[in-house]
Amino acid sequence: MNVLLLGSGGREHALAWKLAQSPLLEKLYAAPGNPGIAQHAALVDIAVGDQRAVIDFCLRNSIGFVVIGPEAPLVDGLADNLRTMGIGVFGPSRAAAQLEGSKGFTKDLCKREKIPTAGYVRVQSRDGALASLEDFPLPVVIKADGLAAGKGVTVAFSREEAEEAVRGIFTVPGGSAVIEEFLEGEEASLFVLTDGTHLMPFGSAQDHKRVGDGDTGPNTGGMGAYSPAPVLTAALERQAIDEIVRPTVEALARMGSPYVGVLYAGLMLTKQGSKLIEYNARFGDPECQVLMMRLEDDLLDVMVAAAKGELAGRPAPRFADATALTVVMAAKGYPGTPETGGAIGGIAQAEATGARVFQAGTRLDDGQLVASGGRVLNVTATGASVAEAQAAAYRAVDALDFPTGFCRRDIGWREVAREHK
Repeated sequence: MNVLLLGSGGREHALAWKLAQSPLLEKLYAAPGNPGIAQHAALVDIAVGDQRAVIDFCLRNSIGFVVIGPEAPLVDGLADNLRTMGIGVFGPSRAAAQLEGSKGFTKDLCKREKIPTAGYVRVQSRDGALASLEDFPLPVVIKADGLAAGKGVTVAFSREEAEEAVRGIFTVPGGSAVIEEFLEGEEASLFVLTDGTHLMPFGSAQDHKRVGDGDTGPNTGGMGAYSPAPVLTAALERQAIDEIVRPTVEALARMGSPYVGVLYAGLMLTKQGSKLIEYNARFGDPECQVLMMRLEDDLLDVMVAAAKGELAGRPAPRFADATALTVVMAAKGYPGTPETGGAIGGIAQAEATGARVFQAGTRLDDGQLVASGGRVLNVTATGASVAEAQAAAYRAVDALDFPTGFCRRDIGWREVAREHK
């Protein structure tokens, strides 16, 4: 079948790389893509938010299946419109994508279904939010209610920091937020494919959100990840599926909004067990990169099965036993104003080490690959342990020629420390 992949980041490069390996694939298109994705797909100059153009392209080019990479088109209802036109699609409906599009929606669902999560309050005004802060001990978590590209969360350790976060959210009229209690523990990411009824666990990972070594500095969209996450033990994963993910999928089905696609549960592993931090309605970025490096099955086949409601009875997906670890090369200035236009070289040399370099924020400028965004490259490698995968990834990083780029040098540090005990 002909497939259209929507998106232009490192996540989509990893998906394109894996989709291109499927024997079911006739031709892969990507919109708008990037120079790395162009190695696997024909690029189409269509913005992911232009739903009419996306649908017209699908109809003109006999697209049988669409894979939606980023969250915004899902929250805007693109999957619904594609299904209405008879086009297969991997991704949830607008109603189901509210799990990511509205943190308040998700928290209220958790409360109704008795899903373990942090205590919270929804606030619709600055004054109401400031008053509600009095009900929470420090540190306290303040989240903008809508999409924020992974950066709409503040963990405030002082009352002044909390009030500043609240004022920032409510500078725009119509803002809303969720204030949550702070959960103690270690974070992990769990991925589950679902056809609206049946669940298929799809791997775990651990992301690194802070920009600096030792988890310091401001939050980012993610500076690196590794998979699997040993801290999410088999017992904790079963508990998370039984007490968090399954009740969520069942609740959405009862509401008439069955969830079809990948559901990404951000978990806090507390002394009381797994608790939900938040949901994402798509693969994480950069978690997708490490999952795709380990996946040994046909990605397109399992995506189509989910879209058709045919996950029941399928065997669990096969993942390599090896650890995959990815290091994000970002442009100087990120997560503030990144320095774009910096020349990038050495990708062939980096991949000669055995790693794979997924491109995220890149473009071609007169034939020269240059940085065009904040997160630019995802240098991804595998190893028998987290320490081995980490060493392999940084060997590849050091082979790159990207003077205006930087990275964290400690991705996987917690697990490496545990391995060395």
